[in-house]
Amino acid sequence: MANPVVAKRKRKSDFLTALPFMGPALIGLSVFVLIPGIRGIYLSFTEYNIFRAPKFIGLDNYTRMIADPVFWNALWVTLEYVIINIGIQTVLALFIAVLMQRYTRSTVIRGIILLPYLFSNVIVALVWYWLTDYNLGLINSVLDFFSIDKFTFFSDVTAMPTIALINVWRHVGYTALLIFAGLQAIPKDVYDAAAVDGAGEWRTFRSITLPLLRPVLAFVMVITVTGSFQIFDTIAVTTKGGPIHATETFSILISKTAWGNNEFGYASAISVALMVMLSIIAFAQTKLLSANQSDMDR
Repeated sequence: MANPVVAKRKRKSDFLTALPFMGPALIGLSVFVLIPGIRGIYLSFTEYNIFRAPKFIGLDNYTRMIADPVFWNALWVTLEYVIINIGIQTVLALFIAVLMQRYTRSTVIRGIILLPYLFSNVIVALVWYWLTDYNLGLINSVLDFFSIDKFTFFSDVTAMPTIALINVWRHVGYTALLIFAGLQAIPKDVYDAAAVDGAGEWRTFRSITLPLLRPVLAFVMVITVTGSFQIFDTIAVTTKGGPIHATETFSILISKTAWGNNEFGYASAISVALMVMLSIIAFAQTKLLSANQSDMDR
């Protein structure tokens, strides 16, 4: 039986050995996340702009936020984007990953699928914005050539679905490769046993693939949902939150409030609200999808 004192000393020694390697990451986390985050929480309780020092006002910013229709509009707009983007992206990524698993594991194919993700989000947004332009865009030019009515991709109704689909195009390959990596970890003999039992393609996918992919899918859902809630660059270079607040997500609202209206205290309060929402969503996803469990462990 191991001596508890010796085991404790060994753990302490291992920690001291690992500390220099953890140092750069801990410094970066502190400088770029923890310290700004703590300051942002403090500023959310103040009236602050760049021309004068912060003035403590208690919960006034949060009271204003709850009564602000622009804040609630940003919530619904952000949710619309997340539902469209994550719903389509996850289904497509899963489909692509299963196809790669079944029919090809070519490095070239994986590189082609990942290629859109390697381009800057700003570049992708600008290219698609030009392609979908009502007057000069290639897509509408093709529609006009075939005597089909031109389509307004960035109207108040269609702007957010268009932006969501642009980001689906860019991110679906990366998401598919994450899921593909999870598929690689599923033992082949599980599928062989299912085939012997006479299970069909759909039954195998539903009863074996999806349950064994649960930890990977939970990870993918957490990073994609939290990333989608923070959508900024695609909107900033295309619609800038318009038309009529139709694409004004939380990130755009925070930017406009801070730099446009010079209300850094109120913008900090909205940022804190977004942080709390994302923390709750990530925790709920992890618990509901049992991210720390796999059916292979049962």
